[in-house]
Amino acid sequence: MTEDLSPAERYAAARKRAAEQATALASFREMYEFGLDPFQIEACQALEAGKGVLVAAPTGSGKTIVGEFAVHLALQQGKKCFYTTPIKALSNQKYADLVRRYGADKVGLLTGDNSVNSEAPVVVMTTEVLRNMLYAGSQTLLGLGYVVMDEVHYLSDRFRGAVWEEVIIHLQESVTLVSLSATVSNAEEFGDWLDTVRGQTEVIVSEHRPVPLFQHVLAGRRMYDLFEEDSGSAKRAVNPDLERMARMEASRQTFGRDRRRGKNMREADRERERRQRSRIWTPGRPEVIERLDSEGLLPAITFIFSRAGCEAAVQQCLYAGLRLNDEEARHRVREIVEERTASIPHEDLHVLGYYEWLEGLERGIAAHHAGMLPTFKEVVEELFVRGLVKAVFATETLALGINMPARSVVLEKLVKWNGEQHADITPGEYTQLTGRAGRRGIDIEGHAVVLWQRGMNPEALAGLAGTRTYPLRSSFRPSYNMAVNLVHQFGRHRSRELLETSFAQFQADKSVVGISRQVQRNEEGLEGYQASMTCHLGDFEEYARLRRELKDRETELAKAGAVQRRAAAAAALEKLKPGDVIHVPTGKYAGLALVLDPGLPAGRSNGHRGFEHADGPRPMVLTAERQVKRLASMDFPVPVEALERMRIPKSFNPRSPQSRRDLASALRTKAGHIRAEKHKRGRSNAADDRQIARLRAELRAHPCHGCDEREDHARWAERYHRLSRDTKQLERRIEGRTNTIARTFDRIVALLTELDYLRGNEVTEHGRRLARLYGELDLLASECLRDGVWEGLSPSELAACVSALVYEARVSDDALAPKLPAGRAKASLGEMVRIWGRLDALEEEFKINQAEGVGQREPDLGFAWAAYMWASGKGLDEVLREAEMPAGDFVRWCKQVIDVLGQIAAAAPGEGSTVAKNARKAVDALRRGVVAYSSVG
Repeated sequence: MTEDLSPAERYAAARKRAAEQATALASFREMYEFGLDPFQIEACQALEAGKGVLVAAPTGSGKTIVGEFAVHLALQQGKKCFYTTPIKALSNQKYADLVRRYGADKVGLLTGDNSVNSEAPVVVMTTEVLRNMLYAGSQTLLGLGYVVMDEVHYLSDRFRGAVWEEVIIHLQESVTLVSLSATVSNAEEFGDWLDTVRGQTEVIVSEHRPVPLFQHVLAGRRMYDLFEEDSGSAKRAVNPDLERMARMEASRQTFGRDRRRGKNMREADRERERRQRSRIWTPGRPEVIERLDSEGLLPAITFIFSRAGCEAAVQQCLYAGLRLNDEEARHRVREIVEERTASIPHEDLHVLGYYEWLEGLERGIAAHHAGMLPTFKEVVEELFVRGLVKAVFATETLALGINMPARSVVLEKLVKWNGEQHADITPGEYTQLTGRAGRRGIDIEGHAVVLWQRGMNPEALAGLAGTRTYPLRSSFRPSYNMAVNLVHQFGRHRSRELLETSFAQFQADKSVVGISRQVQRNEEGLEGYQASMTCHLGDFEEYARLRRELKDRETELAKAGAVQRRAAAAAALEKLKPGDVIHVPTGKYAGLALVLDPGLPAGRSNGHRGFEHADGPRPMVLTAERQVKRLASMDFPVPVEALERMRIPKSFNPRSPQSRRDLASALRTKAGHIRAEKHKRGRSNAADDRQIARLRAELRAHPCHGCDEREDHARWAERYHRLSRDTKQLERRIEGRTNTIARTFDRIVALLTELDYLRGNEVTEHGRRLARLYGELDLLASECLRDGVWEGLSPSELAACVSALVYEARVSDDALAPKLPAGRAKASLGEMVRIWGRLDALEEEFKINQAEGVGQREPDLGFAWAAYMWASGKGLDEVLREAEMPAGDFVRWCKQVIDVLGQIAAAAPGEGSTVAKNARKAVDALRRGVVAYSSVG
C-alpha cells in the first residue's frame, strides 16, 4: 500500500505515526495485552486534550480503562489523581489493582476504615472522604490534577447521591473530572450539566457489550430463548413458544375454574392439561445449577432478593449432594480460606457459621449478601474470580460495582421488596443485574436466565430485557452540615448561587421549559378568547363573573341539600328494627320488604346485636319476591319508615328457599294492601337564598344581559375562564420548581440562625462544630455536644448513645421496645430523643420536610445494647445472640459507629470535657475481633 503513496503522502503518514507514538495514550496502550475499544480510545484522547469526560457504557465493557488512563496522565504530568468509588469494597478492590500496576509507593487508600499512604500521587477513596476533604480544605488537595468518579450514576441514590454533586460542584476548576457511569438514557443531559459546572466535557456513550448477552427462560426441563433468533425486523420478536406457554397456562386455570363450576370437560381437554402440567414448572435451585452445569453455563450468579433465601439456596444444594469442585479444587479452596481467616479467633468460628460456609465453598457453592462477615464476602469474591466457586446465590447488592463477572446470571423472580412493598424490578435494575453475565477475555457470550413463574408475561420480560437504559435523576438536597460548610467558605449569597448550579436544579429548570412553553401558548389562546367574548354593550368579563358566581352558589346549595337528604335517610334507617315492614323507594329491589337485620354503623346497637358496618346502615331485608338482600344507602335516597310490624319466626333460615317462601307469603298477606306515601320534596334552599336573589338582580340589570349574542359570548367567556384557571395552575408548578434548592437552603439557614449556628455570613463556634459532623443526624449530634448530654459517660455508654445516630432497623418494629443499658446511658438516650423532638418541632415550624429528604429522622435505639456489650468486652457469641443480628450487619453498624465517634472526638469541646477522650477510647473498644478484620492491612 505504501508503494502507491506519493513521497509527500508517505512523509505525512510517517509524521502522523510519530505524533501518535509521542502521545501518553501510546505508552498507556503498551501496558495492556489487549487492544482498546473505540469508545475507550475516544475518551482517552479527549482526556489527553485537556477535556473532562463522561463515559456511559454497559457493565463489564471496560469503562475503568479510562479512569486508569487518568491515573497514567497524572503520574506522567507530576500531578495527583484521586480515584473515588461509592463503596469501601470497591475502593479496596481498585487499590489492589492499582498497586499491582504502579507499586505500593505510588498508590494510597482512604476509606472510613483505612488510611494507607494518603499523600501518595494516586489515592483511592470513597466519595464521602473526598467531600469531607473539600469542606475541610485539606492540604492533600494540593497538586490535584484528576478526579475519577467511578459509578457516578450513584448520584441517583436517595440516601447518598448528594455527595457526588457536592464533589462535582466544589472541585477546583483546574481539576479534570472523569465520570464513569452505567448506560443512562439522559447521558447528554448530564453531560450538558457537567459542561455548565466543570467546563468542556466530552460525552462518550457506548451501548456495545464486548461479550454479547443472550436471554433465556428456564421452564421445567427446557431452556427457551426469550427472543426469536432472526425475526427479520428491528424490534426483536418474543419466542412464540413462550407466548404459547403463557396462553396454555392461562387456559389451564380456566379449565380448572370450569371444573369447579361443575362444567363437563372432554377427555381430550383433560389429557392436554396433564401434558401442559408435566411440561411447565419452576425448577428448584439445585436443579437449576445442575442444568447450567450440564449446559456449560457455570460459573453463575443467582440473584435472590432475600438474605434468608440466599442461605437457604446453599443449604438446598448441599442437601441435594451437589459437588461442583474436584478433589484438587477442594484442597485449594481450603488452603485459601484457612489463610484468609487465620486471624479470626477459633472460638468465634462456630458463631460465624464458619464450618457450614466452608463446606459449601469446598463444593463450589456460596452465598453473598450484606449480612455476611466482610471477610467471608471477600473470600467468596476471590474464589469466584479464581473459578473455585462456581455457583453464588446473591442479593442485588452484588450488582453494585463489585468486579465479579460470571458466564451466566439467573433471576429467580422479577419482583423484589423495595423497603415499602413488593414491586416489579425496573429495566435499569434488570440491566444492572444481567450485566454481570459474560466475562471479557474468557467467555464468547454471556447468558441471562429467568426462571418461569406462574403468571409470567413473556412480552413484559422482553420489555425489561429490551430497555437497556434508565434515566439519571438527581437526589441532591441541602443538609445542615452542608449549609454551615458552604456559608463558612463562600458566604450565604455565593452559597445560594452554588446550589443553584446543582444537577437537581438543572433538571428542575429544564422541566420548567416545557411548562413555560405551554403557558405561552395558553396566553396566546386567552387573547383570542377575550377578543371573541367582547360585547359592544358592556364589560362581558364582569357579566361572565356574575354568571359563574351564581352557578357556584346554586351548586353549593344543591350539594348541601343532597347532604341533608342523605343524613335524613340515614337517620331514618338507624331507627329500623328487625320485623319492621318498609317500602324500599328505589333500586333493583324497590317495593315491599321485611327488615331482618338493620345493619347499623359500628358502635350503634339500637338494642339489636346485628352485623355492623363502618359506612352507614345497610339493612338486610326479605323482599316480597322471596329474595334476601343487604341493601345500601343508595337504595334509600329519601327517608323511610316502618309501615307495619311482623314477627320473624325463630326457625327462619334465610338460606332455605322454603323458609323464605313462607315468610314472604306472610309479608304479602300482612302488608300487601298498604301503599307507601310518596315523599314530598321540601322547598329548595336556593328559593330563599339572599345571595342568589342579589346575583340574579345584578345579572338582569347588567347592560350585556340584553345582548342578542349573549349566549355566544358566554361560551367564549367559559372557555376563557377554564384556560385561565389551567394557566394559573401551570404558573404555580413553575414557581414550585424554580429555585427549589435555594429555597430549601434558605429555610435551613433560617433554622440554623435561630439555633445560633449562623449569624449572617458568620459561622459561630457551634456552627464550626456542626461543620465537622457528617451524617443523617448531624444537627442532633451537634445539639447533644452543645447540651453536654454525653458528658461523664463511659466509653461503652458513649458507644451505645452514638449508635442511635447511625442505626436504622431493616424492618420497623414498634411492638417491642429495644433493650437498653441501664443508668447514665439510658438517661442520655432518653435526652437524645427529647432533643430530637424539639428539633422536629422546629423543622415543622421552618417547613423543613423529611419526606423531601431534608431534616432529622428519629434516632433508632435498636443497636444501643449490642454496641454497649461489644464495647464492654463481651464475646461475639453472646453479643450476636442478644442482638439477634447477622455478623455482617453487626460489623457494618459497628464500623459506622466508629466513624461517627471519630467525628465526635474531633468536634467535641476540648477543655473540661470528657467526650473527646472517651470517644477515642470507645473507638478502640469497638475496633476488636471481627470488627477489626479488614481486607487491606
